[in-house]
Amino acid sequence: MDLTPKRASESATEMVQVVLPNDANPLGFILGGTVMHLIDIAGAIACHRHTRSLLVTAAVDGLQFLHSIKVGDLIILKSRVTATFRTSLEVEVEVYSEETLTGRRRHTSHAYLTFVAIDAAGNPLEVTPLLVETADERRIQQEAQARRAERLRNRTPR
Repeated sequence: MDLTPKRASESATEMVQVVLPNDANPLGFILGGTVMHLIDIAGAIACHRHTRSLLVTAAVDGLQFLHSIKVGDLIILKSRVTATFRTSLEVEVEVYSEETLTGRRRHTSHAYLTFVAIDAAGNPLEVTPLLVETADERRIQQEAQARRAERLRNRTPR
């Protein structure tokens, strides 16, 4: 496995799809569970691109639904790796809606997810380090480390 550090831009992902009636509740808005599903997929894609390994979702932190998305709108998910640890990595996923006729965009959701890299037998693998080059990237990584420390403090013993 290649452990040469990678930039967050190398794994950045953007997914776009139209919200269809089968994705929605009776009021015509996308189901929260569908948004969560898409967030998990967008996050996993960025992490797969970074690690080039199998992954499992370990945690979701700070998922917020800020605005609803209606049937017919586009849902846009942007993900990027924010930090790497020994066998895990954090990814940030931003969700936007776009009205198809006007192009108006709204920031609708935001979440941080943690994934663990594994081999085919399910054993944790060492993760490719994240190349941090700017002050903004260092700040983002420090915030991710603080979220990880809090998550580990709150971990329920097995």
